[in-house]
Parts: sequence; C-alpha cells; structure tokens
Amino acid sequence: MAISLLDAAELAELKRELADWELTPDGKAIVRSFKFRDFVEAFAFMTRVAVLAEEQDHHPEWRNVWNQVDVLLTTHDADGVTARDVALARAMDTAAG
Repeated sequence: MAISLLDAAELAELKRELADWELTPDGKAIVRSFKFRDFVEAFAFMTRVAVLAEEQDHHPEWRNVWNQVDVLLTTHDADGVTARDVALARAMDTAAG
C-alpha cells in the first residue's frame, strides 16, 4: 500500500498545528531544533523519542550537539512529508515537554 504525501491544504494546516516545525525549501521534509538545559536532558529526550520512533516504525534523521537536537522528518518511501512524519513530530513535541 502506497503512503500518501500531504497535500497543500494539509501542509498549510501543519504550519498552524506544528508551529515550531518548518517545511524544508524543497517541501520534502519538516525540521525543528530542540534546545535543552544540557547534554543529559538532550540525550534523555533522544532516548524517549527512540522508543516512540521504534513503536511507530518511523525513524528521524537527527543530530545532537551538547544541548541541541536538530531533527529532520521525511518519509523516504513517499519522497516527502506524510502523516507518519506528522505523528512523530507531535510525539516529539510532547516528549520535549
């Protein structure tokens, strides 16, 4: 079963719902930087998200430097943003507190 890309209306709604996330210039991913007090909090966030990502079978592209975690979400099988990315972005927002 093919995974459907979000359409223009859904992407517009995404901007309202997930205001801290941005669409990449090519429109194929959403990105966000999370900042924490220190490395331990950043790593704890990544650990919480790793469990969620594994449960959803959808894994982020991310980078961590000290207290910052930069995230890119895309669905490679669909070559763009899908509901799977939105679900993981919501979960990450919740995990960040």
